[in-house]
Parts: sequence; C-alpha cells; structure tokens
Amino acid sequence: MATTTPARGAHTPPSGAVGAPTGRSTWRTRLWRLDDKASPYAYIAPFFLVFGAFGLYPLLYTGWIALHRVEMTSLDQSEWVGWDNFAKILQDSEFWTAVANTFIIGVISATPQLLMALGLAHLLNYKLRATTFWRTVVLTPYATSVATAALVFSLVFRVDGGLLNWLLHFVGFDDINWANGHWTSKIAISIIVIWRWTGYNALIYLAAMQAVPKDLYEAAAIDGANRWQQFRKVTIPSLRPTILFTIVISTIGSMQLFGEPLLLEGGSNGSTGGNQNQYETLSIYLYQYGWKLGHLGPAAAVAWAMLVLLLLIALINWIVSRYVRKSAA
Repeated sequence: MATTTPARGAHTPPSGAVGAPTGRSTWRTRLWRLDDKASPYAYIAPFFLVFGAFGLYPLLYTGWIALHRVEMTSLDQSEWVGWDNFAKILQDSEFWTAVANTFIIGVISATPQLLMALGLAHLLNYKLRATTFWRTVVLTPYATSVATAALVFSLVFRVDGGLLNWLLHFVGFDDINWANGHWTSKIAISIIVIWRWTGYNALIYLAAMQAVPKDLYEAAAIDGANRWQQFRKVTIPSLRPTILFTIVISTIGSMQLFGEPLLLEGGSNGSTGGNQNQYETLSIYLYQYGWKLGHLGPAAAVAWAMLVLLLLIALINWIVSRYVRKSAA
C-alpha cells in the first residue's frame, strides 16, 4: 500500500491546538458579535414600541379621522371629506375665540409662574433649616390632582359665599362674579395654574442652580458683586437653557389646558367654557366637538391645529433663544 508523507515545510495543526477554530468557539464568537451589535437596539426598543403604540399611531389615526366624516355613534362608518373639517373650524369664530383665550391664559399664567418659581428656587438655594421640608411644601400643589385643586378653587371663587369675595369685603370691594367675567375668569384659571405648577418649576430651577460652579460666585464676589448682581450676572445666564426648557413645557401645558376651565364652576358651565365662551380653551373646544356633539372629524382637525400652533410657538422660542445666545456671546 502506498503511503503519502507530508511535503517538507508543510504544517498540520494538531487536534485541539491553540488557534484552531472549533464549531463551539465560532458559534460563541458569532453570538458575542450579535450581542454587541443588537443589545443597544434591544435596550431602546421598549421606548419605541410604547411610543409607536401610544404616540405615533394615535397621531396618524387622528390625521386620518381629520380627513373623514366620522361620528361617535357610528365609528365603523367613515366618508372622505378632505380638508372640509379644517375649513369648518377655521371659519368658526368660536375656534378663534378659543385660540385667543388659550393664548391669553397661557401668558398671564406662565409669566408670573416662572418668575415666582425662579425667586423660590433662589431662596431654596441658600442653606436653610429644614430644607427638605420646605422643598416638599413647595412641591405639594403639584402632587395635588387637578380635579381636587379646581373644585377647591371653585369654592374660593364663588360669587355668594366665596372665600375671595369674603376677603375683598374687608377692603371695600363688592362681590365679583369671577367665572362669568371675561377677564376675571381668565385670572381665576391662571391662579389655579400658577398655584399648581410654580413649585414644580422651582425645583427644576433649584436643580439647575446647584449645578452652577461655585467658582463663578467666588470670582464675582472678589470683583465686588453683591447677591443681586451675582443672581443677574451669574445665575440667570447659567440657567438660560433651563429657563428655555420651562418656557417650552409651560407653553405645551397652556395649549393642553383642560381640567381647570372644565371644573372652574364645579363642572356646571365649564364644558362650554362659560356662558359666553369667555374662558373656553382649545381643549374645551375639542371636547365639545368630539364628546358632546359626537363629530370626531372636526375634533381631530382641532387636535392637529393645536399641534401646528405648538410647533410654531416652539419655532419662535428657538429663534428668540438663538438670538439671545448670540447677543450674549
């Protein structure tokens, strides 16, 4: 029998030698590479799944409804109407009243709210006794449900026997019909919003203030700056991104204002925004079309109009912040 011998210089790796790939090691290498590439996507997948199910899909479905005639009593039936629903709400004077009311209430509630939150955060930033207690007290209104807060304040703003009118009698004022006045109703809703959200924004500002380097304050003190000058020249510029964030969040909250106007009069006239729509917001306007009248098409069109207004306001905020940043540079 002829035997073959390996050629001179040829090398045959022995069985089990180091460096000789086996089936198990190759499989483990592939698993390791797959885990290294796929695990980041697996970690963020739950967020996108939840966002797709509860964010993106409702948004797209609302857009589909906005282009159809869909009634609450017959959800399985729809008729294509195109842009008719948008034309209907844009030609409705009540829609523009709701836009104006939403804007006015947003301005007169967000502006003092953020200013008061900034002042509270500045006070809480000092070394006070029982710091945790005071921070908890400041956050307590935010932890209160909107229904509870609105119902309590509806008793405060009552015409007959309301706490606020009772206090105004001591300074010589007559009873004020807070809910039925054009401006008093907006002021009453704004007070509820300010009471609920000032503490929340104050804690956000406080967290940002505690992240400001102490060296900046020490340098300002060496230059002779007092507490007020340090606040203006060091704290405020350092908090500019946080302030922009709270402005955007407050704007979104103002556009979605619903519980406070709905329950201002204990729920009696809130679903219509008052007897003359004097405090009707966009959310109340949407609620009337969708749930009281059952016309889901115009209600979906209102929802998309709110989205467009939010994007426009966000764009304006971005342009202003960019201009301020360039001016400060």
